[in-house]
Amino acid sequence: QVQLVESGGGLVQAGGSLRLSCAASGYTFSNYGRGWFRQAPGKEREFVAAIGWRGAATIYADSVKGRFTISRGDAKNMVYLQMNSLKPEDTAVYYCAKDRRTFSGLTTAIQGFDYWGQGTQVTVSS
Repeated sequence: QVQLVESGGGLVQAGGSLRLSCAASGYTFSNYGRGWFRQAPGKEREFVAAIGWRGAATIYADSVKGRFTISRGDAKNMVYLQMNSLKPEDTAVYYCAKDRRTFSGLTTAIQGFDYWGQGTQVTVSS
């Protein structure tokens, strides 16, 4: 069955960096894009970044553009989110998700993703 497992979260000071990892299993990774979302307490889950099925095309939320980088590993089951210049407002649970469509363009819509990981907590202190 499809599984997504995030890791790499933690506590960091403002201005610091973290790299999140998402390990996928149970499906043909190279046929589907993947995305990162986050959810802060009391707020709705929001889009952060996505990478296309080829591992080349990317898209970012305006709030993280220029600070976060999404990439796919040589082992195509891995997707990473490099987060630099972190701010307290980046504090949230970060989720990895699989695009539900094969060989398709990028999407930022939650409805465009069908499998989700359990999430990893990122806390940025001021």
